[in-house]
Amino acid sequence: MSFGRLEKPAAHQPMSDINVTPLVDVMLVLLVIFIVATPLMASRLALDLPQAAAPVAAAAAPAVSVTIALDAQGKTYWGDEAIDPASLPQRLQQAAQRDPATEVQLRADTSVPYGRVVQLIAQAQQAGLSRIGFMADPVAGAGGAPAPLR
Repeated sequence: MSFGRLEKPAAHQPMSDINVTPLVDVMLVLLVIFIVATPLMASRLALDLPQAAAPVAAAAAPAVSVTIALDAQGKTYWGDEAIDPASLPQRLQQAAQRDPATEVQLRADTSVPYGRVVQLIAQAQQAGLSRIGFMADPVAGAGGAPAPLR
């Protein structure tokens, strides 16, 4: 009779590979979030807009609009793009040719001279754009009361 060792069945070996698929999925989702969020955070033009109390229910936004901003240093912006003031009438005419009902949304810093704002309004009217909206920051804590004039 032979007394030998009985063979043990081979147990499963622990997995020594790392599954990187979930890690790659999470990284791709984060990358997409940053790609979408970065332009929204970086395209802010810092202006000191006038403050005014606005009604709670705002009017519906126009179908087509262009935003023109004037900062404290005298620079003119078409949306978030700095432009030469001499090219502004041409851009306004192009916008009017695309859609005569285009609204010009004017964002002017509080230190911009009133004459410069009037010039911009005149250029928009000469181009054929008659809808002009003035953008302002809401007054903090104003319950519908008008802001005092300075």
